[in-house]
Amino acid sequence: MLRRPVRAACAVLATAALGLTALQGTAGAASPTPGPAAAARAAASAAPETLGVAAAPELIGALRRDLGLTDGQARARIAAEARAGALAGALAQALGSGWAGSWLEGPDAAPAVATTRTADLAVIRAAGARPVLVGRTLAALDGALAALDRAAERGPAGRADALAAPVRYVDVTANTVVVQATDRAAAERLVAGAGLDRAAVRVETVAEAPRPLYDLHGGDAYYIDNSSRCSIGFPITRGTTQGFVSAGHCGRAGSSTTGANRAAQGSFQASVFPGNDMSWVATNSSWTATPYVNSASGAVTGSVQQQVGASVCRSGSTTGWHCGTIQQHNTSVTYAEGTVSGVTRTSVCAEPGDSGGSFVSGTQAQGVTSGGTGNCSQGGTTYFQPVNPILQNYGLTLKTDGQGPGPGPGPGPGNPGGTWAAGTVYQAGATVTYGSTSYRCLQGHQAQVGWEPPNAPALWQVV
Repeated sequence: MLRRPVRAACAVLATAALGLTALQGTAGAASPTPGPAAAARAAASAAPETLGVAAAPELIGALRRDLGLTDGQARARIAAEARAGALAGALAQALGSGWAGSWLEGPDAAPAVATTRTADLAVIRAAGARPVLVGRTLAALDGALAALDRAAERGPAGRADALAAPVRYVDVTANTVVVQATDRAAAERLVAGAGLDRAAVRVETVAEAPRPLYDLHGGDAYYIDNSSRCSIGFPITRGTTQGFVSAGHCGRAGSSTTGANRAAQGSFQASVFPGNDMSWVATNSSWTATPYVNSASGAVTGSVQQQVGASVCRSGSTTGWHCGTIQQHNTSVTYAEGTVSGVTRTSVCAEPGDSGGSFVSGTQAQGVTSGGTGNCSQGGTTYFQPVNPILQNYGLTLKTDGQGPGPGPGPGPGNPGGTWAAGTVYQAGATVTYGSTSYRCLQGHQAQVGWEPPNAPALWQVV
């Protein structure tokens, strides 16, 4: 996290700004047919084979230490999380406007799925998840969070209240929006300024506000302008250029970098902070991108976004491997530098110098370390900038096991044509064609050769 000795904060992704009436849910909408349950089970059964669960020994060891799992339990959990992610992705498409989010429960990572419609409960149960009936859709909650973010940027008074109520997120497990504040009155003013139904928001008082976490294997140290230190997120390619992604607060476009060995390494090509917390560095010919995080024994195989409750591990140049769980996606944090949105909140600890480092779930890249509270002696909360938006914004290709420098123009040999393309970042719900068949994306990821829609039923569903 923290880059030394500079200051900064986290990342922003736009959320849909829905009207307040959306908080009322969609109780009168039509229910899906029972067919989607079988499709969801099929996607889940294919997930471990499609996504791979051969996690690095260091990651397994950190899960053993931090989550109290045996090696066998850690591997079983990673496989269960892959299945649950595919199942949730299929159910999200099936439930449509009734969708209210999903999460994992207990040491076995059992899936739970929420809906606003009673008629959906049988479909969820038949698919193999625990159904939960709630009053608000996920889209409505995301809209409420966006309204809070707008209120936080509404002049000096709004920014002052946001600094005293610095963390805001959607809690899918409680079907509410949460505001964490060091000053409860400031949080109440922020909620009122957003024009929200007070019943849809839970205010929590906390003792400490997050601080910016400043500071070619993921997690390795690098130095900026021969001064401050950060950690590599994930090695990438852009055509024939090699490099890595990291946090935006680590350096600005044009800043030079040196490696952990202090050898000349490259320079920042683009950087955004605050707003987003993302950057990428192009390295010189002495450096080669690899698919590994802090070791040569376990490779990153993709960037499929995991859901709330999934295990996640971080590697950084100060504290090495530490693990926890994903607590919330789409979290907003206000720092002195401004409000940022779209970061993911975790129970993983981090310390100065870990900034920019890798967050991994199983073998799937999740994001780069940004900011948080606490430390690795007493525990803490850490936020990461999701990796897929970085790849998408800068046209980068994540370096994965067996992957070349990236897709070339047009369909390759044996490609039947269509709109699907390796290297593209797809969000859940996106539709593509492959040959003469249409597919809908179940889980957000960057497409790669070998993950064509017919070969990846955990990621794609025939429309």
